[in-house]
Amino acid sequence: MKIDTLLFDLDGTLINTNDLIISSFLHTLEHYFPGKYSREKVIEFIGPPLVDSFKGIDSERVEEMITMYREHNLSNHDLLIKEYEGVFETIERLHKEGFKLAVVTTKMKSTAIRGLEVTGLDRFFEVIVAIDDVEKVKPDPEPLEKAMKALKSTAETTIMVGDSQYDILGGKNTGTATAAVAWSIKGEAFIRSYEPDYVLEDMRDLLKIVGVE
Repeated sequence: MKIDTLLFDLDGTLINTNDLIISSFLHTLEHYFPGKYSREKVIEFIGPPLVDSFKGIDSERVEEMITMYREHNLSNHDLLIKEYEGVFETIERLHKEGFKLAVVTTKMKSTAIRGLEVTGLDRFFEVIVAIDDVEKVKPDPEPLEKAMKALKSTAETTIMVGDSQYDILGGKNTGTATAAVAWSIKGEAFIRSYEPDYVLEDMRDLLKIVGVE
């Protein structure tokens, strides 16, 4: 069946927020645990919701660590986010060709919208499903199903595109096709180990996959 819908993760997929996220984790963890966490170590925390990452570090101070993280993240947001080559033109073309597009993210909706606005991608996405819209997050099907319902789409005609195992497993659990981006900060080999249907070396690779020449 022909693909007519694409669901995109945000951080590390559509926009390069890796330096922002790593900086926010290091800022927070250095405050509570001076000298304990390196850049390489905090990369492991990228992907899950903040509450899950911080709960595994110190279950007694989860909320205050999240508050510190978000304050640093927001104050440095516009300075540290970057664009991935080929993303804007790909999303613009998909939108022009009439594909149904949504963002499915574990970020707060207000921060997700801000990232899309800074990169100019906001005009292409009418549907954004964020962590404050759902009870369960990827890899649970709930956020993907909510996005597809809003778009009046079915799993059989949808691809989930992302940079982490949670995106790929979320797609598999929902019954969509899956596409992993090779620029995942956790490495191409890592993301390939979850056996996505497609691996994108460049976001423009999507165009051929969905039949746009």
